[in-house]
Amino acid sequence: MEASGKDYPVSLFGIYSDGVTLNTRSIQFAIDYIHDQGGGRLVFDVGRFLTGSIHLRANVTLHLREGAVLLGVLNPFDYDRNGFTALIIADNADNIAITGKGVIDGQGRQLAANVAALVHKGLIKDAFRNDRPEVEIRPMLIYFRSCKNVFVSGVTIRNAAAWVQTYDQCKEVRIDSVNVDSRAFWNNDGIDVVDCDSVSITNSYIDAADDGVCLKSHDPTKVCQNILVRNCTIRSSASAIKFGTASLGGFRNIRLLNMKVFNTYRSAIALEAVDGGFIENVEADSLQVSNTGNAIFMRIGERNSGKKGRLENVRISNLLVEIAATKADSGYDYEGPIEDMPRNISPAVILAGLPDAQIKNIFFKNVEVKHPGGGNSMFARVLLNQLDSVPEKPTAYPEFSMFGELPAWGIYVRHATGVQFSNLKLSCVKKDYRTAIILDDVHHSQFMSTAINGAAGKKSFYQYKSTGIVFH
Repeated sequence: MEASGKDYPVSLFGIYSDGVTLNTRSIQFAIDYIHDQGGGRLVFDVGRFLTGSIHLRANVTLHLREGAVLLGVLNPFDYDRNGFTALIIADNADNIAITGKGVIDGQGRQLAANVAALVHKGLIKDAFRNDRPEVEIRPMLIYFRSCKNVFVSGVTIRNAAAWVQTYDQCKEVRIDSVNVDSRAFWNNDGIDVVDCDSVSITNSYIDAADDGVCLKSHDPTKVCQNILVRNCTIRSSASAIKFGTASLGGFRNIRLLNMKVFNTYRSAIALEAVDGGFIENVEADSLQVSNTGNAIFMRIGERNSGKKGRLENVRISNLLVEIAATKADSGYDYEGPIEDMPRNISPAVILAGLPDAQIKNIFFKNVEVKHPGGGNSMFARVLLNQLDSVPEKPTAYPEFSMFGELPAWGIYVRHATGVQFSNLKLSCVKKDYRTAIILDDVHHSQFMSTAINGAAGKKSFYQYKSTGIVFH
C-alpha cells in the first residue's frame, strides 16, 4: 500500500527539473525530511530530474506525475556501492512506494560504457576487465532489500545498465501496471525477485534484453514463495519467466496466470533447480506464446558442490504455443547468442532430470503446440537406438538448448516420473524426420487424448528404459 501522509512538491526542496543540475543531495534531504515528518509523497512534476543514488526510507512514496523523468546520472562514482549498486535503494524500509505515470530512466547504455572505461583505467575493479563489466558494478534502477509493504505502480522503468529492478528478501511486494522497457545493455532482467515472500506482479508489460520475470534464491536458508504473476505481456532475448538460476534455497507456491509471451529467444517458462534447491507447487494457467524458441523447459542439475536439486508438483494448463521457425529475437538490441549451427529446432517441451534425481508429478492439461518442423537429418541426428548419447551435463548452465541436438520435435522427457498430459495437440508445419514424443527413463506417466499431426510415417511416440506408460 502507498505510504500515507501529505504531498511535498519537489520545488519545496530546491530540486531542479532541467536535466542538468545534479539533485542527489537535495532529493535525499527531501526523502529524509518526509520520513522524519511521519511519511508522505515526494511529488515530481513535469521535468527531467538528474540524480545519483538515493535511499528510500520508511513511509515515503516517490510519485512521478506524467511528464516527470527521474534521470540517472552518467558518472558511475555518483552511485553508492554496497554489494549491488542502484539508482533507487532501500534497505529495511517498510511501507515504501514508487507511483505515477512518470519515467525512471537509467541512461544505461552510456552509463555501462562509462563503467567499462573506468575499469580499463584501473579505477574500478572488475573480474572481466572488458567492455561488459560484471553486473554487480553496473547500477540497477531499483534495488530493495529486506523491505516490507512495497508498492510500485504505473511508472515506466527503462534503460538500466544492469538488472532493471531487484526485490531481495522482501515481503508483501505489489508491482502493478508498470512498463519495463530495457534493452540498453546486457543482463537487463526486467524484474528480479530474490528469496521474497508474498509478491504480486500484475497488468504489466516487459520488454527485456535478458529474462523478463526472473525468480532467484541466493540464500540456501531462504525460500522464494507465494508469488503471483498475472495479466502480463513479456518479450525477452532470454526467457520470459525463469526461476532457478540461482536456486540455492527454494521456490514454492508460484502462480503464473493469463500471460502472453512473444518474440522470446529461449523459453516461455523455464524452471531450473540446479544449485541444490527445490521447486515445488507451481501453477501456470492460460499462457499464449507466439514466436519463441521453446515453450516449457524444466531441469534438475547439480552445479554447486554436487548437491542435486528437486523439482516436483507443477501444473500447466491451457497452453497455446507457436514455436519460432527462425531466431525469435532477431533484430532486437542485445540479441541472445548465436548458437552452434546448423542445429534443428528444439522440442517445444523439454523435461530433463538426472538419473538419480527425477522430475516428479508434472501435469499438463489442454496443450496445443504448433512447431515449424522441417528437421534435417543431415544437420545432426540422434537415432532412437542412440538415446544414451544425449549428454547429461549435470553441472552446465541450464538452458533449453544445452543438450544440442535432441531426437524429438514435440516433447522430450528424460529422468522423470508421474508426468501426465491430458488433451494434447501437437502439429508440424513441415514434415520432420524426428519422433514427436520421446520418453527416456520415464515412469508411471500418461498421455491421454493425444493428437499428433506432422510426424514422419508412424513415428509419433517412443519410450526407452521406461515403465508404466499409458498413451492414447
